[in-house]
Formats: sequence, structure tokens, C-alpha cells
Amino acid sequence: MDSILVINAGSATLKFALYPRCGDTPGEIAAHPSFAAGQIDGLQPGGRLRLCPSGADPVDLAEPADEAQRFDVALQAVQAHVAAVAPDAHIVAVAHRIVHGGRYYRAPTRLDDTAMMLLTSLTPLAPLHQPHNLAGVRALRKAFPALPQIGCFDTAFHADLPELETRFALPQALHDEGVRRYGFHGLSYDYVMQVLRGCSTRAGGRVLMAHLGSGASLCGAREGRSVATSMGFSALDGLMMGSRCGQLDPGVVLHLWREGWTEAQVEQLLYKESGLLGVSGLSADMRLLRRAADDGNPQARTAIDLFTYRLTREAGALAAVLGGVDVLVCTGGIGEHDAATRAALARALHYLGVELDGTANTAARGDGIAALHSAGSAVEVWVVPTDEGRVAAQAAWALLDTR
Repeated sequence: MDSILVINAGSATLKFALYPRCGDTPGEIAAHPSFAAGQIDGLQPGGRLRLCPSGADPVDLAEPADEAQRFDVALQAVQAHVAAVAPDAHIVAVAHRIVHGGRYYRAPTRLDDTAMMLLTSLTPLAPLHQPHNLAGVRALRKAFPALPQIGCFDTAFHADLPELETRFALPQALHDEGVRRYGFHGLSYDYVMQVLRGCSTRAGGRVLMAHLGSGASLCGAREGRSVATSMGFSALDGLMMGSRCGQLDPGVVLHLWREGWTEAQVEQLLYKESGLLGVSGLSADMRLLRRAADDGNPQARTAIDLFTYRLTREAGALAAVLGGVDVLVCTGGIGEHDAATRAALARALHYLGVELDGTANTAARGDGIAALHSAGSAVEVWVVPTDEGRVAAQAAWALLDTR
């Protein structure tokens, strides 16, 4: 059974899933969920290495004597797990989620030495993700030297953004060098649009998608194509996130530099010490913050309220660009599981005709696609659990088939 192995390598986790071929149509894979899926936790120095298969209990892995071998141990565990649960699978390629393709890659591509060099040059634009994405590629190239390694980019879904959406008010020379808005979470938005076409007659209209998780962004689509998004040049822009600041006056950065902060300190602050974590002083996890706020923690309540306010503000901006909203979709860890955030967003967009079915919203817990709008709502509201791996697998199959 020919299959694509999809890898999403991060700083602390390695997510994986196997997607089998289905039919003869380019890019067509089985409609059922991926199998041999899960993740390895504890890749960070000092972490606890564990294999966490989907739908099964975690299994502790042997700790390597050398910290530099943690990734090798993780890969060996993935290979062993896939061989055990899918012995008939024939892996024909590895597809990698890569956050930033910059101006170089607008579509999936084979990851040869030239591609790796160009993608490495984009590391400053996505320091939380790009180095780990590429470390995963290097490790898989070494482990499977005969297999095609295919990069699938979060920026690709936004490749055809309108000119004005991509521009900063900076000199033309900088724009020509690639200092422009790109947009992210593209694999997730691609998947959401695919699902929406199958369940809503309005999918070709004005769609506002909210990917809300540790990373968070909004995307406005028309006719299934991205026309506006909250993230820009880097994955810092737009919404407040788990530990990232979101939109920030660049004057703050200049001020910190004048105060003696180093570039590394500012980067640490903006990417890892801000957002829900920074405001609350407690956690980047919305679930924990909800419990703390219910127990009377004022900083947790402020963090939640600010997250909701920033979401409302950005959603209003994208709705204005779209000229209204026909469909609102929530996805990502918070978007799929946190009914209170969805309810707050719906209340804020009531002026656009959004009316939520409270019972349906409370019942939606991220375990499936669900319609959340009331019968009288002028805007459809959906929750769609995302599957970035499926989009990466589809893209990899399509690239292999066209070759």
C-alpha cells in the first residue's frame, strides 16, 4: 500500500502521520483519517521522550546518552511504530510542513540542497519553527536517502494575495527584496476550505477563518482563495497568541533597544514571553487560564479578555476587507475546543448577522465538524478540526504524480 509519511517537526515535538494512496486521481488519498499517526514529545534538551500514538497510551522512550541524539531516537521510534501498526505500508515519500517559503516557494517542492539553503535563509522570519522544520528534513534525508523529501509551505495558500495586502508602507526596494506580508497557517486554511466546500453552499462566498491555538491568525477568503490575513512578514503579527505578542508598534522594539536590550533578548520576549503567557504570568494554555480566571485570578482574566479583544478587532478589520461575512469558521486547539472563545467572537460579530446556537456551541468539543449557527443567523458558523497533515500528503502525492 503506497503511502506518504507526513512530518511536522517542532522544537519539542515531532508529529507524524501516514496517508495511503486512494484511486488514480493526482493528489487523491483515502477519505478516512490517517493511520499510524501520533507524535513524539520531549525533543527539547532535558525533555522526557515519549511516543504518543493517536488513540493510545503514551510510551516512554529510552533516553540517549548524548542530547544530540534525541532526534535520532525519535525517528527510530516513528519507524518502529509505523512498521508495527502498518506493516503493509510502502512509504514512497516524506512530506514536511515548513512554515515559511518566502518569495522562493509558492507550491510544494522537492527539498534538494538548493532548496534547503534558501529555506535556511528564511530562519530569521520564523525562528520558532523554521529551524526545527528543517532539522526534521535533514534527519529524514539521512534516515531515508532514497525517498523524495517534499516541502509543503504554510505561506503557499496566501501566495496570490492582492498586491495591496502584501505591501508595507516602505520603500519599493525593500518590497522587491521580499520585505512584505506573506501570511501563515496556510495548510490549515487549505484544509478548512476543502471541508467547507463539502458542507456549505456558501463556501465560495466571503469566508472568515480563525485558526486559534498556540499560534493564532485569521484569514479572509473569497471564492476559496486568501484575500486578507492577520499574519504578515513573520509569524509574530496580528492576533495575540500563546507566547507571541501579535501586532506591536515597532516603536516598542526601538525603545527596548535604546534601553539596552539585545536582539536576542527582544526576540525571546516577543516570541516566547508574551501573549497569554506574558499577560497572565501563568501559562500559555487557555484551558489552565480559564480555570484560574474562574478561581478569581485577575491576570488570567485580563489575558483572556485581551485575547478576545484582539480577536474581535482583527476579525472586524478582515470583515471590512471582505465587505461582510457569509461563513465564519473556527479551527485550531482553542478554536475547536473552547466554546467560550467562539461565543465571545460570535457576540462581537452580531452586527454582521452572526447568531450562535448556544447548545450546539457548547456541545462542539473538537471531535468533528459541526454547524454552530442558529436557524435565523445571516452568517453560517462552523467548527472544523484541522488536518494540516492531510493537505501536505495531498500536495506531495500531486507533485509525485505530475512528475
